[in-house]
Amino acid sequence: MITLYALGSVIGVSLLSLLGILFFLVDERFIRSILLYVVSFSTGALLGDVFIHILPDMAEDADFFSTGLLIVLLGILFSFTVEKFVHWRHCHMLPEEDHGHHHAVGIMSLTGESLHNFIDGLVIAAGFLTSIPIGIATTLAVVFHEIPHEIGNFAVLLHSGFPKKKALLLNLLSASTGILGAALVLWLSRSLGSLTLYLLPFAAGNLLYIAGSDLIPELHKHTKIHQGFWQLIAMIVGMGFMYLIIIFE
Repeated sequence: MITLYALGSVIGVSLLSLLGILFFLVDERFIRSILLYVVSFSTGALLGDVFIHILPDMAEDADFFSTGLLIVLLGILFSFTVEKFVHWRHCHMLPEEDHGHHHAVGIMSLTGESLHNFIDGLVIAAGFLTSIPIGIATTLAVVFHEIPHEIGNFAVLLHSGFPKKKALLLNLLSASTGILGAALVLWLSRSLGSLTLYLLPFAAGNLLYIAGSDLIPELHKHTKIHQGFWQLIAMIVGMGFMYLIIIFE
């Protein structure tokens, strides 16, 4: 049952890559106007998942302070290292490959996203192995993060010169690496029963890094007072949504 929940959730998240279809159906200006508040909501959801679901569950373990929090920090450092490597590869490959029809920007975006989605699969599977409510909360937090993320990825591919249909297909293939990540965790958990003791704090570190490094800096780019007010409201709503999951468990 856990396997079905985890793989079904990751497949659902992967299908968010098809949100690029919106560029065929909806005015791009409208999409951009709501993305700011979707990002705000997803920031609150990610932080809420960590502090309302994951860390309290970790605190029930006797090794929470001696080991768990250290692994949270390792999760943050790992996420930083992965993102740094992707940016480094992007900056070093671009001058040499910029003469190609499909520029290195799009290729490196796909490479980075494939790795990012693989880690999302690890995180979701780790949540379900801990408990179904934590798995659901983590999946929803990833979903809200991925909505603006996938739309942005599709836009990068279009900007890099890919036709819309090919960009949509490549984005879907990139997102499917999350299924591999989840399958790996589920397979390893059969022989390593204590795997979730390490993966859950790692997941917390990854989600904290995404919220603090990727999403919040994006929100600070919009400095108008009314935008800041509605960003705050959207973040609070995202945290409240995570709290509601506890109430209705």
